[in-house]
Amino acid sequence: MKPSVINTKLKLVIPVNKVDVEGRAKRHKVRKAIFLTLTYIFLIAMALVILFPFYYMIFASFMKESDVIRGRLFTVTGNLFENINYNYTQTITRLNIGRYIGNTLFIVLVTTCIQLLLTIASAFAFAKLKFRGREVLFIIFLATMMIPGEMMMITNYQTMISFGFIKNLDQTYLDAVLIMVLPHVVSVFYIYLLRESFKQIPDELYLSAKVDGKKDWQYLWKVMVPLASPTIITITILQIIYTWNSYAWPNLTIKNKEYVPLSVIIRDTQILAIEVSADNLQVQYSWVMAASVMTILPLLILFIVFRKYIMKGTSRAGIKG
Repeated sequence: MKPSVINTKLKLVIPVNKVDVEGRAKRHKVRKAIFLTLTYIFLIAMALVILFPFYYMIFASFMKESDVIRGRLFTVTGNLFENINYNYTQTITRLNIGRYIGNTLFIVLVTTCIQLLLTIASAFAFAKLKFRGREVLFIIFLATMMIPGEMMMITNYQTMISFGFIKNLDQTYLDAVLIMVLPHVVSVFYIYLLRESFKQIPDELYLSAKVDGKKDWQYLWKVMVPLASPTIITITILQIIYTWNSYAWPNLTIKNKEYVPLSVIIRDTQILAIEVSADNLQVQYSWVMAASVMTILPLLILFIVFRKYIMKGTSRAGIKG
């Protein structure tokens, strides 16, 4: 006789208190709602703190000088359109703003073009070309990012003096251009950013191009640059913003005021001031605010138009935050 097989099923029964489960769910929802509320309150408060200087800059450029001195924040006395016309007309006339916008645009164009060429070539070499010591050299490049910018400014200043570009009396326009361009044509961060984007392009494309007889230079410009265009656009925009806003370096090195960019000349209190007496100048802060608005406005428009390319370029390179 075959032994009979007895199938037994064991069931584990755990008593569940329905009221307790519902209570936990409600408490969880309440805690989550409180956390989200506090988070949004904090973010809104920080946004207001950050945006307030921009608000006051724009609003003060619409005010009379007396209102700015009194510290008014939300009220404008007099005719608003007359105030705007007076402040901006006086600012444009006194600054000779066309000259300095031209200086700034020329420096932005030259610096950005040279830096793009060097960045693309360097990123391609570190991403696709195989040579001895490539990784060690790239690590050394990255290590330079830990050096404070102020220390680089000191060494760059000494270098410009040794080249004879910094002169007190006979500084030429070419000297001024070279001073503002040469120290900023290489960015290790941009090279790193584009290298990460290039590394995401499959090596099979490179090998196929070599089989077809394409040179590295042809493969770079016909294949890799179009594929990495979001990152390249991001680098271009960031460099334009950086060069346009540059103040400390040109203010330190350019001795002839006719050659300085717009960001430097708006700090000249002798231009944006009224002569009260022979030895007393009264700065017109409403004009200073109007000049600041005109300086920031092109960058604001640029960021609004190309913001999606900036986000796409950084996310493509694997950098977030």
